Formats: sequence, structure tokens, C-alpha cells
Amino acid sequence: MLRLMKMLTANTTYSVDDLAERLDMSRRTIYRYIDTFREAGFVIKKSDKYIRLDKESQHFKDISQLVHFTEEEAIILKRAIENIDDTNLLKQNLKRKLYTVYDNKILADTIVKGSNSSNVHSLIEAIEEQRQVVLHDYSSAHGSAVRDRRVEPFAFTTNYVQVWCYDTESNSCKLFKTSRIKSVELLDTQWQHTLEHSQGFIDVFRMTGQSRHHVQLRLGLRSHNLLIEEYPLAEMYISQDGNEHWILDTEVANYAGIARFVIGLKEDIDIIDTPELEAYIADYVAKYLS
Repeated sequence: MLRLMKMLTANTTYSVDDLAERLDMSRRTIYRYIDTFREAGFVIKKSDKYIRLDKESQHFKDISQLVHFTEEEAIILKRAIENIDDTNLLKQNLKRKLYTVYDNKILADTIVKGSNSSNVHSLIEAIEEQRQVVLHDYSSAHGSAVRDRRVEPFAFTTNYVQVWCYDTESNSCKLFKTSRIKSVELLDTQWQHTLEHSQGFIDVFRMTGQSRHHVQLRLGLRSHNLLIEEYPLAEMYISQDGNEHWILDTEVANYAGIARFVIGLKEDIDIIDTPELEAYIADYVAKYLS
């Protein structure tokens, strides 16, 4: 995204096709990153087919506060930094700066919008101060009940979509969607179950669950590149299979995420020894067609 930002503010103008070719990304990824810039408050200008990022955008004045890396982005950055020769004096400086750049509250302002922002801020405060909270009028996805939940929040998933909490009622760790919380009340009670805090399994497609399902895919060039662009953690589970094919061998929490990816690129992907995934996709397609 920083490479794209640099090109969008350069003296030369580029079309989306130019950007995709020069950055070795898909048009889909370019548009997604541009939408992220826009949602974060940057001004995007378009003239004919050319796109620019206006340097008068207010965030350029405090750009250092907007730099944040998810776990996926951090893997890419760490890999790049570690490839620098150890004799280079800048290597340790880079590592130190990158590992101290985060400010969760500033990050939340750039990602979470509307009424949900105050709830996320309260949850961040609770995590930092290790306090219990009450999630008022939480609407469960598994039923029609809307009720209060007393929990100990301790970690967020990507972009604050969900928060890991220890549920004091069920005495277990659960994920709660931040968009389903009406309001958050910070309590004076400190965490009582710290040793039991544990994040559940999140697969490379960002799906969560208690179970794990082994899957294998044979990828063509297009699906391989798109997979790494959209789900960077998947690269750890990919091996070369000839000159133009790759094997993804991993575990998923459920089939929903990987199924959507396969269906969108069905002509470039083969499912290997995973009949459960094939059955899930067949059922999904049948329901869609009906």
C-alpha cells in the first residue's frame, strides 16, 4: 500500500492498468487499496483514466500516525528486513522503528467509522487496562436473543471486525462481532481469568472456529498470485508444483472462506483429496442456482 501511495503521489500519472502492471498486482487489489485510502480520509482525484492521491489530504500532515501493519503485512515486512545484510547498520534501526510505530487508538479512528468507533475505543481501553466490560444488547448471530454479556476483552481480529473475549457466563473464550454491540460499559473489575485467555483458530482465509479441516488445492498462476495478494498468510503453506502450478496444503476453520475463493477462480483451481470441500461447494452452488 505504501508503494501504491508513492506512485499515486508521484509527478507521473498512472492508470489502474499501469499501477497493476508496475506493482505486479491485480486490478482488483489496486481498487481495494484505493478504497482503503479513501475510507481512511485521503482525497482521491480521477482525471479521465488516471488516478491521483491529493497531497492536500489532511493525513499527509501526520502520516507517521497512520502507519500500521497487520500480522499478514508484518510477515512480508519482516521477510524483507531480514534479507538485508547483517552488516548494514540500518537493519536494526528499521526493525526498532517498525516495532514501535503502533498506536491502537489512532489506528481505530482510520478504520472504524460511525457509532461503532466509540465501542472499539472502549474495548481498546479495557484491553490496555485489563478491565472487564459489559457488552450491552449484544445481538447473537446464532439466535434472536439480544442481551448483555459480561466479558474480559483481550484481542481483536483484523480491522477490529471481532474481539476475542473471555465470557464469564459460559467460562470460555469467544469471538464477538463489534458491529453487533450496542454499547460498551467499562467496569472497575480487573480481569479475573487471565490465564484462560486464548485466541481460537483463525485460518489463512480469516475464518474462525473450534475445529480444523485439512484442505489441498492445486493453483494456477492467476489463482496463486491472487491468493497471496488477498491472503498473505497462505504463502507459508504453498509449495511449487512444476513451472506454472502450486499446491496449497493447509487447515481451515470451516469451508466458507476457501469455498468463496475457489468458486471465484474455479477454472484455475483443482481440489485435491478433499471431498468434504467438493461437497460443500456443490451444495453451495445448488442452493444458489435454486
